[in-house]
Amino acid sequence: MRPEYQADDFAIRARSIGKQYGTVQALEDFSLDVVSGNIHGLLGPNGAGKSTAVNVLTTLVRPDSGTAEVAGIDVRHGVEVRRRIGLIGQDAAVDEILGGRQNLVMFGRLFGLSKQAAIDRAEELLDHFGLVEHAHRPVGAYSGGMRRRLDIAAGLILDPQVLFLDEPTTGLDPRGRTDVWQLITEIAERGTTVLLTTQYLEEADQLADRISIMKAGTVIAQGTPAELKTQRGGDRVEVNLPQSVTREQLSALFTTDQGPTPEIDHDAHTVTFEAPHGSADLIAAVRRLDAAGIIPDDLTLRRPTLNEVFLTLTEQETA
Repeated sequence: MRPEYQADDFAIRARSIGKQYGTVQALEDFSLDVVSGNIHGLLGPNGAGKSTAVNVLTTLVRPDSGTAEVAGIDVRHGVEVRRRIGLIGQDAAVDEILGGRQNLVMFGRLFGLSKQAAIDRAEELLDHFGLVEHAHRPVGAYSGGMRRRLDIAAGLILDPQVLFLDEPTTGLDPRGRTDVWQLITEIAERGTTVLLTTQYLEEADQLADRISIMKAGTVIAQGTPAELKTQRGGDRVEVNLPQSVTREQLSALFTTDQGPTPEIDHDAHTVTFEAPHGSADLIAAVRRLDAAGIIPDDLTLRRPTLNEVFLTLTEQETA
């Protein structure tokens, strides 16, 4: 736990969770802290244990060992936890024959709302998610993005303290994904804590305040996207030079007695070197090129991507 947080600042806390199915250890010493009001990304390769972790935290599966609390309630008290959470899986839970309004009213009634309260909540959600004009249409006629919006709306019927989103944009086109990203951001801005599992690294990078990366049933790295990216080695400057630059010039241009040795690709006419000072190192490269009278074909300050971090960390754990 980071020192600036107190115990009651967390919407989700898990400690040393273990879960085994037959001979398969799905979770092993799984621990997680999710700050209230944050979007927290839970990433990992297939088989890492993400789904099992979500099933434990949403009370669908009992852990074999360890402890977990969601919204301040021990997950062993399933009814109390479920009153405080929303769960939206990969597959749409809405009925395709019913209209959007009918679906939301039905979910409201299933969640124990009175008929009028269910109608009022349905209208509120239809308006918030931009579905009023389509409320009467059968869901089977909705686009993928509209259907996903309705599915998320159904998960918010009880205005949960914590919302679990499992692969929320799988199968959506770029416009649909962008719409869902906006919805998730708005949900968090209203104070709901979101735990997001996703295979799209860009999605986690765009949305998550903090990220936990899983491998073999446990968390192997966590932090903000920026903090995780520093584990990949920091920024780098890439220079693509004209073919007229000789091999000797290429070798001498950025090689100094101080600092790390640049990576030189003579065939591609590129030089790459670490840039611990970010844009300041980029400016220094421009000045050195200018002093040599060389105009580069391309000059880029390249920051590590979350995808590179993910691959590096999971491959290291596999090795």
